[in-house]
Amino acid sequence: MAIDGSKFKAVNNRDRNFTSSKMKRRLEEIDKSIERYLRQIDAMDQGFAAVTEDQATDLKKKIASLTEEVQQLQSIEIQRTETPEQQVSLTDSDARSMTARGTGIVGYNVQTAVDTQHHLIVAHEVTNVGSDRRQLYRMAKQARDASGVSDLHVVADRGYFTGSEILACHEANITTYLPKSKTSPNQAKGMFPREAFRYVPKSNEYRCPARERLIWRFKNVEKGQTLHCYWSSACPNCSMKSQCTTGTYRRIKRWEHEDVLEAVKSRLDRTPNMMRIRRQTVEHPFGTLKAWMGATHFLTKGLKNVSTEMSLHVLAYNMKRVMNILGPQGLIQAMRA
Repeated sequence: MAIDGSKFKAVNNRDRNFTSSKMKRRLEEIDKSIERYLRQIDAMDQGFAAVTEDQATDLKKKIASLTEEVQQLQSIEIQRTETPEQQVSLTDSDARSMTARGTGIVGYNVQTAVDTQHHLIVAHEVTNVGSDRRQLYRMAKQARDASGVSDLHVVADRGYFTGSEILACHEANITTYLPKSKTSPNQAKGMFPREAFRYVPKSNEYRCPARERLIWRFKNVEKGQTLHCYWSSACPNCSMKSQCTTGTYRRIKRWEHEDVLEAVKSRLDRTPNMMRIRRQTVEHPFGTLKAWMGATHFLTKGLKNVSTEMSLHVLAYNMKRVMNILGPQGLIQAMRA
């Protein structure tokens, strides 16, 4: 199964969605506009500007309108701060502002699991969470329950790479293929990334690029995860220290289930075509559905109604797909069986 998510537009204009940054930006724009209008009125009162009475009346109306908008925004701000997501959508209250291909849309994140053989949508779910990071295990489990396949293999992109999600799949006997996110701050600075340090299971230590041993020091719990910490006493006098760390020691932290993540990397290294299979499997159904739905995408409002709308689209997609595979009579016979 190939798992992926895509953003679909909701019945909610971007101007009708309010986040912290949008609120701040709009209030700043209003303050500047009011200040500009007041300067024009002052200039008129002092005889420095040729402004007619009608223009002055119009300016005062604009100021009153903007003042009223500020009051409305203050009311919306109270609602916004009371929501868990810290944002408010006025037309569709369940829709959320999300990033899609570098642009912002107000909508829903639709998750699908598509089988690589027939390209049928085996499982799907509509969420209003913009990130895919907490979706892997739930979608994989839904795909296994729907297909009845016990030995399930799932492939996803790096947006799904989260240790706890991969561990949950491992414990449920679901084999995963996905690349790790490239977020190393040291590599961005031109220093050795964490991957340059090789773990030696037999001695429970790391070897650095300078061939020094980073031995186990202690373990602690951070954000609910048990981490083991390693470093080498040779760091302060190492000739490669400038390429490694700005601190006294280069510390490597290892999650207690790091071996599960290493197995995922090893598996993907052995089957590099998996990402090509993922791309050609799961992206086509999304493109087909969006073409059917048109530029506006969803027509209904609310997560429950939107989920029903998407289910109907998925049903139609799967029926057309099966008819392409078996033919209309084959589909009828399969439904009767």
